[in-house]
Amino acid sequence: MTERPPEPPDGASGPPPGVGRLADLAVSLARQAGELAVARRATELSVSTKSSATDVVTDADQAVEQFLRAELAKRRPDDAVLGEEGGSSGSSDARVRWLIDPIDGTVNFMLGLPQYAVSIAAQLDGVTVAGCVVNPVSGELFSAVRGGGAYLGAQRLTGPRAVPLAEAVLATGFGYDPARRARQGELVGRLLGRVGNLRRLGSAALDLCFLAAGRVDLYFEGPLGEWDYAAGLLIAQEAGVATSGLAGRPAGAAMVAGAHPDTAAEFFRLLEEYGAASLI
Repeated sequence: MTERPPEPPDGASGPPPGVGRLADLAVSLARQAGELAVARRATELSVSTKSSATDVVTDADQAVEQFLRAELAKRRPDDAVLGEEGGSSGSSDARVRWLIDPIDGTVNFMLGLPQYAVSIAAQLDGVTVAGCVVNPVSGELFSAVRGGGAYLGAQRLTGPRAVPLAEAVLATGFGYDPARRARQGELVGRLLGRVGNLRRLGSAALDLCFLAAGRVDLYFEGPLGEWDYAAGLLIAQEAGVATSGLAGRPAGAAMVAGAHPDTAAEFFRLLEEYGAASLI
């Protein structure tokens, strides 16, 4: 059954008209896709590589994305779709575009680590207006609509702790290119002298949701695919997280960074000072 979050509190601006239907569909499809991922995990997986030896894809990734594309084609035939495995489909003039990551955290999925997600976002006229991230193993469902808040199930999310950087827990991820990964490691090594601790959990979508839920205090990663961060970024922003990209630009494919508003300026400055631009 689709779970609708509570209405926003009095005085809050609500989501744009019609977005609720997109949000409901994102939740429904994410749940079904999660169930399919769990079922496929119980079978023997076929594994191949993409951009590098560490950039893996399984037949389960492909099956889940094919399911999502088929359902969207049936229910929303005029919409465009961008998926991690299948690329873009549909008209470039479509007002609604879906961004899907069938299994975010494929290495975790492949190894049996219970930390992966199905991520689905809907954009209206180029703006992300609804997003859902499901961890199929835990059953946790994170969702948000623009202007309507962010939720874990029915619990409204309010973002990370307001703690000094020296006490903050940082989440991040690493890319697939060895040279870029080495630069990411250097940046993280410098940050470890300024923050409280580090977590590398293996799913950008869940990292952003955990930031929204206050399970980590800081997050940065880049570059990312739009499917990696679209839903999670909306969830974090609707939870009150301050977000940024590089050099004061909005968060996007080059870099997504987030923190409590009280510590964001210092954290974003450190990322620039320590060479985040070299990660592109």
